[in-house]
Amino acid sequence: MRLATFNVQHGLGPDGRVDNDRLAGAVAALDADVVGLQEVDRRQARSGGVDQARLCAETMGAVDHRFQPALAGPFRYPVFRRRASRTERPDAPGYGIALLSRFRVLSWDTVLLPPATPWVWGRAQLGTDEPRVALAAVIDAPSGPLTVVCTHLSVYRFHSVTWAGAVVRQAIGFGRGMPGERHAERQVDHLRRRLAGLPRPLVLLGDFNLRGSVPADRTGWRPLATGDTFPRHDPRLQIDHILLDEGSGGVPPDSVDGQVVDTGVSDHRALVADVSFAQPQG
Repeated sequence: MRLATFNVQHGLGPDGRVDNDRLAGAVAALDADVVGLQEVDRRQARSGGVDQARLCAETMGAVDHRFQPALAGPFRYPVFRRRASRTERPDAPGYGIALLSRFRVLSWDTVLLPPATPWVWGRAQLGTDEPRVALAAVIDAPSGPLTVVCTHLSVYRFHSVTWAGAVVRQAIGFGRGMPGERHAERQVDHLRRRLAGLPRPLVLLGDFNLRGSVPADRTGWRPLATGDTFPRHDPRLQIDHILLDEGSGGVPPDSVDGQVVDTGVSDHRALVADVSFAQPQG
């Protein structure tokens, strides 16, 4: 089966336009059985009021999908932002992540991740980072139940100049990581604890805003694809990842083949892994 993760940047192309049909075509062209998307719009003015997750799911032939907003309501860049709950109306405007699957989903779960700043009052967040979530699906795969989790971890917006400098420093071989990386590592730790009760094998994928081998080193899980994914036009960093936790006594996949794909959309490249799991006996 083919797994993919793609930060779609709400479908923004290199021409500065949002073309939803172009976005859906790019996702379908990945030919993934299960794909996790980040920076997805639903009913936002900047992307034509389209439910992007639904459109991409229909175009790729998914039989099941879910959009999980991190931000609820019209997307803006205010000081205060409303963190989405687990129970937002299915037609309400939002901005977040999505999982699309060509296999039936047996169950869904949502994890609200700890915010990157301490300035939180109720569901309103004061700060420069977006609220962060993870979306988990237990999938009825041909090899048996498979848990796939999509997430988009923290990066500090007010560090944009420093963050851009970190990209350059990493590209030439020195530097101490990206701003917000320490908090993203804490979010990975939180996810490991929160996902402990879900069935294995488990695949965690998404935009981690963590470079290179950091996520695999932090979790001890197996990377299924490696390669620089950001920025799309001249990638210097891998911050998008696909990790596998086989579980205690789990059987390693029969084969794994990973690749980076330039879709021509977004500021990220997509990351794809072809994985052959052992078929169930009997």
